[in-house]
Amino acid sequence: QVQLVESGGGLVQAGGSLRLSCAASGTIYRLYVMGWYRQAPGKQRELVAAITSGGSTNYADSVKGRFTISRDNAKNTVYLQMNSLKPEDTAVYYCNVKGWSPILTEYDYWGQGTQVTVSS
Repeated sequence: QVQLVESGGGLVQAGGSLRLSCAASGTIYRLYVMGWYRQAPGKQRELVAAITSGGSTNYADSVKGRFTISRDNAKNTVYLQMNSLKPEDTAVYYCNVKGWSPILTEYDYWGQGTQVTVSS
């Protein structure tokens, strides 16, 4: 089992910033990809940003230039720095990790989600 603890969500005015964090624990051997997804009411869940163990990143077009994803491998933690927030960024943000362990083989786990609300 892999557990994910998310934090950093909250209420912020447009133009403000938030930093999300997600710490993984449990049966961890290798974390190939760590990322953030979001889902607004009535909309599909979408990828926001992802980062590989080698440091390669991928961002949704809507957040490029505003969000930055990073990871601390020693802490098994991924971060999402969100700047210049817009009301359209309002959603529940979910941490996702993909990895491998001798027991779990390949795994894919999701956090419980943290609410981000951006007011105008």
